[in-house]
Amino acid sequence: MTTVAPGPLVAPDVAITAPALSDGLDTPCAVVDLDRLERNIARMQASADRSGVSLRPHAKTHKSVKVAELQLAAGAHGLTVGTLGEAEVFADKGVADLFLAYPIWASDAKARRIRELHERVALRVAVDSVEGAEALGRAAAGSTRPLEVLVELDCGGHRTGARLDEAVAIARAADRAGLRTIGVMTYGGHAYAGREAIVPAGADEVKVVSRAADLLRAAGFEIAVLSVGSTPTASLPVPAPVTEVRPGTYVYHDRGQVWLGSCEPDDIAFWIATTITSVAVPGQAIVDAGAKAFARDTLRAAPGLGLGLLPTLPGVLREVNDYHGYVEPRGPTRGRPGEVLPLAPNHVCPVVDHYAETVMVRAGRVVDVWAVDARGRSR
Repeated sequence: MTTVAPGPLVAPDVAITAPALSDGLDTPCAVVDLDRLERNIARMQASADRSGVSLRPHAKTHKSVKVAELQLAAGAHGLTVGTLGEAEVFADKGVADLFLAYPIWASDAKARRIRELHERVALRVAVDSVEGAEALGRAAAGSTRPLEVLVELDCGGHRTGARLDEAVAIARAADRAGLRTIGVMTYGGHAYAGREAIVPAGADEVKVVSRAADLLRAAGFEIAVLSVGSTPTASLPVPAPVTEVRPGTYVYHDRGQVWLGSCEPDDIAFWIATTITSVAVPGQAIVDAGAKAFARDTLRAAPGLGLGLLPTLPGVLREVNDYHGYVEPRGPTRGRPGEVLPLAPNHVCPVVDHYAETVMVRAGRVVDVWAVDARGRSR
């Protein structure tokens, strides 16, 4: 279990505001404030438009066809996904332009799915090794047109992505395998180290894709797509020659984005409604949002502040068992049994996948229930 030392709430947590919750919610449940959601979508689209780049949102955050429809209607150019399963769900619902931003290993088990998806939508796939390109080529063999790929480069996040000096070899391997290299991509995940890391990480993204594109063009490849992005770095002005940004978390935002300064304290659109079930043990409250309903992510920028924030108490979710959430009050009260509280995740993306649906509210009134269509599609 994750534990934290007690202490006061510190800014910016003190400024985080929760939307009003409707009476009668069956907790724990996922609640989305539609006004905040729509505002977040409009703001990021406007930012991309000002920079003159395409916005291709990462749908792993919301996994919802209805949310994707809002993004596309606002001007997004297709979607980014993290798995074939996510891609299949959105393709089945009519999204025809998808980028699988993951260096998928195209095993025999995935080959048929890759071919079928490639035949019915405009599909792009990331690749970061010669071996990965060769496997992807075998999977796409026999398709009616070449599968398009982007060479993924590491710009400092050290997760996936090849070195800059490997880009040409990977593109040549893709060419031999019958694929078509159309661009380069990177992800500045090191922006999450703290507020001071965002601007340098954004600069690293631009530098790496620019240099990679120059190398590939000098080697004879026609490079049209230079793709970057995380929610923190996509909030910055995006300079040429970048053509595309791929933020995901912005659609809902979370406590982590507030800490990083990527959003305002009243921008968090996704919350968990949770009920206090026990105050039997002195000094704590227990809520019904445990590990089966929440995620264990701590704040990378402030790791001592628990797993989530309950701003109306106030308090933090200190640790979780399967069905028990341990709340550490940070004010004069522990609350009372039966009280329903809004809980803000540190990192919204894994929390969304716990729920089959989201309760949509405006001004505290339930207006609809939306499916989390790609829930559980992790392969």
